[in-house]
Amino acid sequence: MMRWRHLIGTSLLLAASVSATAGDFAGTVTHVTDGDTLWVRPASGGAPRQIRLQGIDAPEICQAFGSQARDALAARVLRRQVEVRSRATDSYHRALAHVSLGDDDLGAWMVKRGYAWSYRFHNDPGPYARQQAHARKAGLGLWRGDAPVSPREFRKRHGSCSGKPGALALQNP
Repeated sequence: MMRWRHLIGTSLLLAASVSATAGDFAGTVTHVTDGDTLWVRPASGGAPRQIRLQGIDAPEICQAFGSQARDALAARVLRRQVEVRSRATDSYHRALAHVSLGDDDLGAWMVKRGYAWSYRFHNDPGPYARQQAHARKAGLGLWRGDAPVSPREFRKRHGSCSGKPGALALQNP
């Protein structure tokens, strides 16, 4: 009997944590960690929520073009009102979300300007393949280099950026 109560309690706790990060809401960007992660304080109140932009993969912060991607996203959205549409969380407990600033989808904005890759899964080129092709053809952002290394490949070769130079986040004063 005690085991069932524990299981039910754990399930309720998990459901509460998912509902705390998933869903649609408007809020203000308070912090930008890197080119695909930001924090949004809901307009309805409460603590800022960590959001991972769905559909893109930006360079790691210690990787070539990582700080430029973070700075571009911060310049675009820091202290601004955004709309968040989330349906899931990732393995780091971040809400996976499409975030928009007015009519701009931030994922599309980042990829089109060469600050991130369209997130690929197996043979699927990802949701922003057209924007990536545009940036690559125009030589924008990370596509200025000879052979940009995807964040996935960078992590395989070098590991995480934790504790390495450039890992500091841009924060709201």
